[in-house]
Amino acid sequence: MNKQINIRKIQEKIKKIREKKIKFLRYDWDKFYRIGRQETWRKPKGIDNPVRLELKGYQPKVKIGFRSPREIRGLHPSGLIPFYVNNKKDLEKASQMKDKVIVVFSSTIGLKKKLELVEEAKKMGLKIANG
Repeated sequence: MNKQINIRKIQEKIKKIREKKIKFLRYDWDKFYRIGRQETWRKPKGIDNPVRLELKGYQPKVKIGFRSPREIRGLHPSGLIPFYVNNKKDLEKASQMKDKVIVVFSSTIGLKKKLELVEEAKKMGLKIANG
């Protein structure tokens, strides 16, 4: 019962934080086509760049303060820890931590093997993220 309450609290916290999450875009990404394709953050280095100077009215600069809280960092949106699986041995390890983990199958696994592992995981009662 207590674990259920904790997971619900974590899920609510994750949802709240992900709603407020800022998408950091490169300065002037919307003005130039070649930059617009690169919607990734690049540190502004110009001498008069308003983002670098952190002036009002401009997009925020990436800082450590925007990082997510430690207790939810790296968790699946369900509030469980993602456990990456490549073979049956990994599934057996995951079954020992059944309540805490959600199984994520590696992208390098072929379809035939993945289907076998999905069946095994369902028999073990594991939660699957990408099965």
